[in-house]
Amino acid sequence: MAYTAKTPPVPSPARPQRNEIMPQRPYYPQERSGLLHRESYGLIHVCFGQGVGKTSRCIGLAVRAAGAGLDVTWVQFMKSGDSSEAEILRHTPGVTYRCPGKHPFILSGGPKSVHYEHAESSLWLAKEAAKKGVTLLICDEILNTAVFGVLAKSQLLDLMDACRGRTELVMSGVDAAPEIIASADYVTEFIQRKHPYYSGHLARRGIEF
Repeated sequence: MAYTAKTPPVPSPARPQRNEIMPQRPYYPQERSGLLHRESYGLIHVCFGQGVGKTSRCIGLAVRAAGAGLDVTWVQFMKSGDSSEAEILRHTPGVTYRCPGKHPFILSGGPKSVHYEHAESSLWLAKEAAKKGVTLLICDEILNTAVFGVLAKSQLLDLMDACRGRTELVMSGVDAAPEIIASADYVTEFIQRKHPYYSGHLARRGIEF
């Protein structure tokens, strides 16, 4: 009988330690400081960056708050109010959707009167909602008004001051000034790692808008 050499078993790789898989504090990596606060509303959220998902974050929070029975007002900046989510938000119990009207794209020539008027009207709607004491105020794309210069940074800071401690305020857009970041309670940056636009894909209704 021929002798067949046995292949020695391959040792199993060492099991990674927990801290090699994920950090010890995967959700809140910083130490908490200060006393615990009682549940209340009136904090400021800033969602900014080149990555997708900022408006989607706002939609999710609006639905969650409405599901909890909170009073929600959504004020649309820099858009015409015809994105796919607008129709759902208009018919969601507990959510008031407000948009002043058509907002053309801002082209290379810079903002026109219609853009300034749209921004001022949206800001007025937001201030009125805060004055009435709405629990959650979402100002989608408001940060872009400062990027394009149709509103002053000071106007956004004034709105933050008007809401603080009274109305939970969410502000979204592609960029946020350092003063706005410093004044907010939640700051989340959406980072773009890859996007099909750069390989020739067009925006699709129901996905990008």
